[in-house]
Order: sequence, then C-alpha cells, then structure tokens
Amino acid sequence: MIVKCWRGTMDFELLTSSVVSANLQATWGTGPDLTLLSQSGPTLDMPVPSSFNDVGQDAQLRSFVGWVWYEREAVLPQRWTQDLGTRVVLRIGSAHYYAIVWVNGVHVAEHEGGHLPFEADISKLVQSGPLSSCRITIAINNTLTPHTLPPGTILYKTDTSKYPKGYFVQDINFDFFNYAGLHRSVTLYTTPTTYIDDITVTTGVDQDTGLVNYQIFTQGSEHVQLDVRLLDADGRVVADGSGGQGQLQVPAAHLWWPYLMHEHPAYLYSLEVRMTAQTEAGPVADFYTLPVGIRTVAVTESQFLINGKPFYFHGVNKHEDSDVRGKGFDWALLMKDFNLLRWLGANAFRTSHYPYAEEVMQLCDRYGIVVIDECPGVGIVLPQSYGNASLQHHLQVMEELVRRDKNHPAIVMWSVANEPTSSLKPAGYYLKTVIAHTKALDPTRPVTFVTNSNFEGDLGAPYVDVICVNSYYSWYHDYGHLEVIQLQLRTQFEGWYRTYHKPIIQSEYGAETIAGFHEDPPLMFTEEYQKSLLEQYHLVLDQKRKEYVVGELIWNFADFMTNQSPQRPVGNRKGIFTRQRQPKSAAFLLRERYWKLANETRYHPSVAKSQCLGNGPFTL
Repeated sequence: MIVKCWRGTMDFELLTSSVVSANLQATWGTGPDLTLLSQSGPTLDMPVPSSFNDVGQDAQLRSFVGWVWYEREAVLPQRWTQDLGTRVVLRIGSAHYYAIVWVNGVHVAEHEGGHLPFEADISKLVQSGPLSSCRITIAINNTLTPHTLPPGTILYKTDTSKYPKGYFVQDINFDFFNYAGLHRSVTLYTTPTTYIDDITVTTGVDQDTGLVNYQIFTQGSEHVQLDVRLLDADGRVVADGSGGQGQLQVPAAHLWWPYLMHEHPAYLYSLEVRMTAQTEAGPVADFYTLPVGIRTVAVTESQFLINGKPFYFHGVNKHEDSDVRGKGFDWALLMKDFNLLRWLGANAFRTSHYPYAEEVMQLCDRYGIVVIDECPGVGIVLPQSYGNASLQHHLQVMEELVRRDKNHPAIVMWSVANEPTSSLKPAGYYLKTVIAHTKALDPTRPVTFVTNSNFEGDLGAPYVDVICVNSYYSWYHDYGHLEVIQLQLRTQFEGWYRTYHKPIIQSEYGAETIAGFHEDPPLMFTEEYQKSLLEQYHLVLDQKRKEYVVGELIWNFADFMTNQSPQRPVGNRKGIFTRQRQPKSAAFLLRERYWKLANETRYHPSVAKSQCLGNGPFTL
C-alpha cells in the first residue's frame, strides 16, 4: 500500500500526500527514474504528522508490517533554487522505524530509529536545473527485530492447516501499539552555506550569579566571527561575549525553577548567537536564538536537588497516543495535556518509552514541567538483544537523543531503558556501557534506567544515579488483595536502599480501570479499586519520602492503545484520564494529593499563605 502524506512547517506547507504498501524488493526506488507513486498503484491520502494505522478503514493497513511509501511534490521559492549561497535542507522529525529518502529520484538519506529527527542537505539536487519543484519520497519500514530499539521478533506461522502460506506476525515485548508512519513534521528550511550547526549550553550558579557556559559549532568555514548576547525575559541584554566558547556571568540571576516550586517558575533567558563570515561569494551571516534556563541538578545519597533544594517528583508517565492520529503530533492535544498536568498539580513526567516531540520539551521548559527523558529502550528482554549490534545501535540512539535535547532545562535526567531483563548476565555490561556513554555525552545530568527486577539480582543498578523501580502490587499478582500492598512496598523500598544507598523513584504503579465501572467493596477494573490501590501506595510513599524516596509517577496519565489481547479491552486502561482526556475518579484523588505535596515543598514563604491552601491551583 502506498502512503502519500505530509505537512510542513517553516516557510511553506510541505506536503499532503498518499500511502502505498508494497515490498521494497525489486527495482522500484533504485535510481533517478523512480516511478511516481501515483503511477505505481492505488494510493491513500495521508495527513502528516500522523500514524497511518487508524486513518483509514482498512484492517490490513491498521496492522500492516513492512514497507510503506510517502511522496509529495513541493514547489520551492526561486531564491532557494537559484542562490548558490543558500543551503537547502530536508528535515524529517520522526519516521517509524527505518526510513530511506529520495529527492527527485535520488537517494539522499537513511535513518534507523523511529523517534528522533534526521536531515539531508539537498541543495545540489534542487539547484541543478531550471525546475523549482522538489519530489520527496520516503520509504518507511516498521519491522522490529532483536537488534532494533525497541526490539521485536517476526514469528512465522508455518502450520498451513491453520495459517496461509507465508503468514507472519510481529511479536513485541512492550505494552503499547506499534504505530508507524511520519509522526512529526517534515520540513524544508534554509541556511547560508556557512552556518551555525550546533550550540551546547550548560549552566551553574555561584552564590547569586548565574553562569552560562556555551560552545558553538559552525560549518562551511573555519574563519567566522561569533558574537553572543544573553537577554532576560524583558529583552534586556544581561551579558555578552564572543568566540566559539566562553562563559557568561549573570548577576542576580533568575533561576529556572519547576512548576509550583517557586512563585516565578520556568524563567527563561534568550541566548542570541550571531555569526558573520567572509567567503569567496562575499559576506555571510547566520543568526540563532536559544532559550536558556539557569539551573543546577545534583543527586545525594537520599535527595534529588534542583538549584540546591530537594525536589520531589509528583507526576505521571505518558504516551504519545490518541484517537485517529495514533502517535502523530497534534498541538491541540498537547495543550490539552499540559492544561491537565497543571490542573493536577503535577510537576514532572517521564517520556515513557521513547523521546517525545521537540515541541513537548519546549513547552516543559516554558511551564516548568520536569522531564525524565527516556530513549526507546523498552522491551529489551531477549539474550540476543544484548549483543554488540544492539549495543552499538543503542549508543548511537543516545548520541542522537542527547544532541537533540541537551539544552532543555526541564530535562533533569536521562533514562536509557525501561524494564530490561537486568538480571541476565550480559545485561550488566550492556547497561554499564550505555550509562557510561551517556554520562560522557552529558556530564551535567544524572542517568538512570527503569527496573522491575529484584534488588538482589539487578546487574545494572550499581551504575545508575537514581533507582527507578516499577511495581504493580495487587494487580499483576495477589489479585484483589489490597491489604498486602503496604508490606510489599515497604519491603521493596528498604531492600533497594539498603543495597545501594541511592535515592529512589516509584517510577510506575497503578491499576486498570474502565471508566464507569463501580463496585463497593472495590473490585478490579472499577474506579473504586484504582483509587483504593493508589491510596495504599500513598501511605507508604508518605513514610519513605521523608527518608530517601524522591518521587512517584503514576502509570498512566491517559488510557492508550495496545496490541489486541484478552487482557487489554481496546487498549491499556490504567490511565487516570480516558484516552479522550476525561477524568476518572483517581484523577481527583491525585489532584488533591499533588497540590498538597506542592504546598509542603515550596521554598518561598513570601507567597501568601492563602495562595497555598486548598485542593486547587494558586495564582502564579
């Protein structure tokens, strides 16, 4: 099936196209005589960004595994195609999972990994003739193997008395639907041929002076002039410098604080970088503005510190998931989710179980929502997924993730995996290597992975800075027996801390709940059972957060789609909101708790006491 689907941002609408499904075997897509998709078979108009799975009415497309093609014809501005001093770049925000890209029939890029951006310089292709059109073709394969991230396997059903010849299914070891397609915007943008390629910012505090360390990388010429200014929120210049690296000092700096931790949270400066260069074609200039939050992060034996103050994570785990669009980015949905987070009094979430869209990270910076940024290392359970091929890919993914997200003040910790089989012998070396590599890429943030192993057998825990542990007492075992939760949870916390003396986050806990199901006494799948289970957890969390537990993240923010199974009635129902973002009873329970926690942990008594009481938001 052929999928043509696009949407662009930047200078123009890039695409609105169609989906074709087929095999990338034969000769299609091998050279400049690339056949137009519209001439290759029936096509389906497909919006971008979106997953292709739920847009149509074809059951085969919904569960399709293999190659699909997207194609779009774009008309470029004359300036782009005739000015040889202009660099034209094609950027794909996310293509799940493996992507091959052609422009005007010429192969320009390949990328492995479904959640991070990649790009190609297409200047020579669009500036080589009189045509101003640009035909962009992207082939995407959503097949998961033991060496992809996340891993998966293809199961071939060979019993021809039960299955057609050649029948296979994609098997996965993670509990969310393997949506596929172009999940984020596809854009064309331009720069000069000499340009600002990357900026790295780290921050610190010396008494009341903020320190902004910067390093700027350019491409195209070694002879450039770089001028740097830091502006406050009112547009006033508070520090300036020059050169490719340096430190800006900001007296009486406004620090970046998490939501509800300060009366003025999420303060952002603007770092302006101006590049000028002399080239054979004449003077060239480039300009970039980067939001900067001045803050520090540190971990002690029993605390997580932001700006030297103890921080307690009270928030959620999320998914990029919604009706119709699947994992496709949607601004309206994103703003709804952030309004719900603020309504809850949540101050944090984890990007379970893959990197989210860049726009999500930008909003977290603006609103003060703290992020544990997780790579797609979910479902790493098979021994062959700990081999060298998998490890090298995992290291590459961490490099791409850190490069993309390193400058966001909201991101305070990296997570390299979720629930790997960390008791397997090869897992120790594997996790040690990935964690060490991540720390080398970014020495300023702690690194973790999320475990569901026993503390006695976990071979990766010695290398993390914070223990993140998932547990589902009285759900996946001891069904219905809420009375055992407190004992089992205390045993969990005490075992982990006694063994490692590191702060602990309850990174997942919860219960499946179908909205509108009610029973008293509480029974599983009812709203009453979900509330009662959470309350049992909270009793122990309130004891242990006075010692070494530094956070709690509910599973999950909202119901989300999974593979079909008898255990999943149209998806995972552990959300405190439905998939349509309507609250279940547990949402009101958590709202009361989170606002209470926020009121207890504020560090600025100048805020009026009346603003800090009650079950709802105070005015910021």
